[in-house]
Amino acid sequence: MAFLQCSFHSDVLGMGCQMNVIVPQIAKTEIGITSAKSKRKKYKLLYLLHGCSDDHTIWGRRTSIERYVAGQDLVVVMPCVHRSYYTDMKEGGKYWTFISAELPAIVEDMFPVSTKREDTFVAGLSMGGYGTLKLLFNQPERFAGGAALSAVTYMDIIRGWRPDEWRQIFGTPKQFAGTINDLETAAAKLAKSGVAVPKIFQCCGTEDFLYQDNLKFRDYLKSLKLAAEYREYPGEHNWYFWDAHIVEALRAIGAIA
Repeated sequence: MAFLQCSFHSDVLGMGCQMNVIVPQIAKTEIGITSAKSKRKKYKLLYLLHGCSDDHTIWGRRTSIERYVAGQDLVVVMPCVHRSYYTDMKEGGKYWTFISAELPAIVEDMFPVSTKREDTFVAGLSMGGYGTLKLLFNQPERFAGGAALSAVTYMDIIRGWRPDEWRQIFGTPKQFAGTINDLETAAAKLAKSGVAVPKIFQCCGTEDFLYQDNLKFRDYLKSLKLAAEYREYPGEHNWYFWDAHIVEALRAIGAIA
């Protein structure tokens, strides 16, 4: 495997940005890890999204993600979006446009990745789980599947904790409701669209402070008859849980074997 630390410019954000990228490599003498299986022109692609307090380095620092995807013919892109909630902020950068449009074009230009729906996946935790669901519901034509671990599914809890930050990102509750930022609205639109639904995997710890919100959202998806797989296990909102379940999540959506 090759692990790349990439700095690049975003026209959408008007600034330099960072992403870490794992790329398959054929190697005959590397000890203790599986090499890429074959030299392919195009690899499968996974966007792996970080949470609110973290950045593009966190999955590599707190999990063994590079080892987990070894030999899978999969490129893993881990971008930095700061505390944006993957949103075109009311007072800040256009991070939804960045993650949903500009970054894919940059990645497809820089790396040997497939652009086919069946080869493209997304996963994330907490704020990154929210970003994952937002991408799946609003751009279902792009993704074969996505995994949301301990996802922020309802924004009331965030608005209660950090009202000023919430306002900077989403504006007023009226400006938030009924938009692509509202996961219930986005899911309902997808359910009515007739578009093929990506594989949706939702997982949360039973001691997580977001557990009840995840149960509520699971039941909401059921009410829409929107196919989604939900699993829960003992665990809190921490890296012990996410590291323990990321491989299971990626297998569930078909990103890895």
